[in-house]
Amino acid sequence: MTKKKIPIAIISPDARKKARVDDKLIAEKDNIISWHIGSIDLDGDWAWSNVDSGNFISEILPKVKNFETMQWSEILNRNNHEIQVSQICRDAQKRLAEIKKDDTETLISLRLSGKERIWGIRYKNILKIIWWDPNHSVYPSDKKHT
Repeated sequence: MTKKKIPIAIISPDARKKARVDDKLIAEKDNIISWHIGSIDLDGDWAWSNVDSGNFISEILPKVKNFETMQWSEILNRNNHEIQVSQICRDAQKRLAEIKKDDTETLISLRLSGKERIWGIRYKNILKIIWWDPNHSVYPSDKKHT
């Protein structure tokens, strides 16, 4: 004959107590974006060395700073999105192999203006910046104004 199990605690927990949430458990889409510049490509068609310093200070930097106020869930939409590496142009795929970044399946494209894009690899809340694409040539679009 088996005994019936009886719970030890008969009273409910104190309702004033709040559960602690480990920061690691917060959804990645709710994290604020951070940057990693160690992967920046300084050669090739989309090299950051091609950026005019005046344009960087007046146009690029303010937009990048604005992204820092946003969560990934706000950033990733129709203008900023994840792209399969297999969908980018062949030259970009070759360049990824040359810089030993071809082990990733997707890249992130951040739109700064009609044509201008920043390309990188997302790891959790970090965007490892790779390319500056002023002419939308990494992932060409037939749409007007892009």
